[in-house]
Order: sequence, then structure tokens, then C-alpha cells
Amino acid sequence: MLKSLSEQKTNCEIIAIDNTKSRFKSAAEAFNWGAATAAGDYLMFVHQDIDLYSDSWFDGTEELLDSLPDLGIAGVAGISEPGWPSKKRRSYTIHRTTQAQCRNVITHGPQRERWGTPIQAPEPVQTLDECLVIIPKSIYKIMQFDEVTCDSWHLYAADYCLSVAELGFGVYAIPRSVYHQSKGYKEPSTLRTTVALALPEEYYRTLEHVLKKHKDHYKWIHTSVASWNTTYPLGLQKAKLVIRDFIVSRIFKNSCNG
Repeated sequence: MLKSLSEQKTNCEIIAIDNTKSRFKSAAEAFNWGAATAAGDYLMFVHQDIDLYSDSWFDGTEELLDSLPDLGIAGVAGISEPGWPSKKRRSYTIHRTTQAQCRNVITHGPQRERWGTPIQAPEPVQTLDECLVIIPKSIYKIMQFDEVTCDSWHLYAADYCLSVAELGFGVYAIPRSVYHQSKGYKEPSTLRTTVALALPEEYYRTLEHVLKKHKDHYKWIHTSVASWNTTYPLGLQKAKLVIRDFIVSRIFKNSCNG
């Protein structure tokens, strides 16, 4: 990440956060600390394994953000509600987030694989993936990351998206391409059949906080891991997620062997 930032034609202020000595107990605390001294009109929070796709990534980005009058937060990968961008929202049963819901401009891994639906223009989404998000400083002054609800390293951007939308501001996925330095994502051969078991317990502790915080405003919260109902017991949702993905993975395996 630092290399691609240093290669940008447009100057930017870089505030690196080193938590190797466990100075911060959560991402929300770390980013709030880093943002406190930032001087720009926009604050970009980005993971270290993300590279900007070109040395002119910032060219036009500010103009694009300025064109969104109700902007509360933007990012390069977002999860839309089922039925978006149409106005009608549909009720879904508990399910793993589908490719159709994911709006992004990310490529993954050495094969430059894509997952989700590429976008050509800003699109409204319910939540954004934490890999890269941008918040206008004027909005950030009103509301920072919630260190109480998000007391771990998970879901801080999703929680912020939900909260800023409740204040009447927009949440957008924007078409500014990035590269994720990962092994890639293959669908459906690497379905997340063990997602409910593989994720750390602190993820689900934070998820419970988020579901409780927003239950009066949302029936469903859609994240890059799965869609979660704010009223169903979380344990049942985890179990149903594992069973569903196991069945789908078996069907896929049998179809490949048939």
C-alpha cells in the first residue's frame, strides 16, 4: 500500500498506523487516532494489502466524491440490499452474500480474479468492505468510528455505513479500481462452507453488538461475509449458513464429477 501511495502523481498525506506492539485494541480506536491529525478534506482508511491500480488513482477521485451531494462514506467494494438498485426491497432468508449483491472494482490474487458485479458509476450500497473507505472530513467531525460497538478489528466500516445512513447521508461504492494482494477468490470451488467456524469469536461478539445497535432501523444487515437478520438468534444463523453452504458445495462437487 505504501509503495502505491508514494507513486501517486497527486500528493497525499500518509498517516501510517503500526499496531505490532498492540497499542490499539481495535481498528476503530486506531483509525480514530490516525484521523485526529489528518488535514485533508477527505479521509481514506485503507488496508496494507491493497494497491491502487495506477499512479493517477487520485486524479478525478475528489471530483467524483464532490459530485455526491449527500456523501457520508464511499468505498471500492460494497454490498447492496437485495433488489437494489431498484427501489423495491425484497425479504431474503438467511444466505451467504451473493455475487450479484457485491458492487466492486477489486481484482484479487496473482490471476487478477474478480468477484461480484463491477461498476461503472457510483452506486448506493448498504455497507462497505473495510479494505478501502473514504469519509468526508466534515462528516467525520460529526461521527467517528464507534469504539464501543466495534471493540475488535471487524465490522467498523459496516457499522459506520449503517450509522451514517441513519443520519440521512449516502453510502456509495465508487468505480476506482484497486488490487487486493491475496490468493484470490474462486467461486464456488472455495465456498465459505466453514465461515461460521473459521471466523474468530471476536467477529461474532462485534456482530452481536452491531445487530443490537441497528435492529430498530434494519431487518437485515448485509456484509461481505453474509446477510444477518437483526432479530433471529445469531447462533441459529451461523448454523444455517454452514448447512446451506455445505449443501451448495456438495452439489457443485457432484456436478463437476458427473
